[in-house]
Amino acid sequence: MHNFEKLKIWQKAMDIAISVYEVSLLLPNDEKFNLVHQIKKCAVSIPSNIAEGSGRNHNKEFVQFLGIANGSTFELITQLILAKRLNLVKEEIIQPIISQLVEVLNMKFSFQKTLKTT
Repeated sequence: MHNFEKLKIWQKAMDIAISVYEVSLLLPNDEKFNLVHQIKKCAVSIPSNIAEGSGRNHNKEFVQFLGIANGSTFELITQLILAKRLNLVKEEIIQPIISQLVEVLNMKFSFQKTLKTT
């Protein structure tokens, strides 16, 4: 069992979730129940799955939850790119978040490899 609050990947994922919530305020109201809802859901899913996996009994289970978090990360990147391509949010707002998401992805992949070998 791992203390998720001490994991850098969880901390960074939480920071990203906050950034995404802030960006969602910039999106038009007619997207409130579509893209905004989906973006927020994915943003929350990433640190939530890291936390849930950290509380599992075996590293194999933790790796599985990190994989789910990876899927949510790719989904969120896609949604942010869509918001940018629809001209709902400027690239200079979206790109730093996408860069942070890629960084977290790389960290998760490395962490998964470490957990698989222990």
